[in-house]
Amino acid sequence: MRIFPGVIGLVSAMLLGNAYAAQPDDRLCEAASFGGAGYVVCSVKRDAGDVRLFWRGADGQPYRTFSTLANATEAQGEQLAFAMNGGMFDDDFSPVGLYVEGGQELRPVNAASRTGSPGSVPNFYKKPNGIFFIDEKGAGILSTEEFLKRPPNVKMATQSGPMLVIDGALHPAFIPGSTDRRRRDGVGICEDDIKFVISEDDVNFHDFARVFRDELKCSDALFLDGGRGTGLYSPDLDRNDRSGHGGYGPMIAIVR
Repeated sequence: MRIFPGVIGLVSAMLLGNAYAAQPDDRLCEAASFGGAGYVVCSVKRDAGDVRLFWRGADGQPYRTFSTLANATEAQGEQLAFAMNGGMFDDDFSPVGLYVEGGQELRPVNAASRTGSPGSVPNFYKKPNGIFFIDEKGAGILSTEEFLKRPPNVKMATQSGPMLVIDGALHPAFIPGSTDRRRRDGVGICEDDIKFVISEDDVNFHDFARVFRDELKCSDALFLDGGRGTGLYSPDLDRNDRSGHGGYGPMIAIVR
């Protein structure tokens, strides 16, 4: 199963400053620097109708690469404007948790738990994990437990974990000063925007979560993946990353 263990992290006491400015209207993604680490921040309005999830093509096979997805959307007369890996996946590139695409639930909620030392529990099972979704009101992020209490009628949803920010608070397991540092990416709900963030440098969970809460003002944020599982497609930045695992499973994309 391609889910990574990881022990959790911190932010340097010198905080993040005014290194990020919102991108011009015609650009989705911009480079930024927070706390001495490099990031890319991509923004779209919460009510944007062009945010979609992709996993498998018309042949039933996972897309696996951003190039394959870009070619498929182009064949439909559309343009892939942005894509990021969209949650954790198994060896066959199938989603580990809930996956809803085009209003159809293709994988159910995964409410399983794992026990053990913090370093031995895969990131997906570091509770609370959560679900990024879009319903008739727009985009949202809820912990899996809250989602199950009042499941919205979603047109798309992907489950991943751990949560980074939960109603303005950092995940309780994150450790300031953790030496578990790697590239990471995630998604946050930040006032009127959805923010997709990928680190260009190795960071720990605590550092990464504080970028969402303290710099981008996100009330809720969800970890998508780390290490070789991170990836970004951005024509704005001439980026078309490839996964270190032979491909991606779910992909979050903006199609125009």
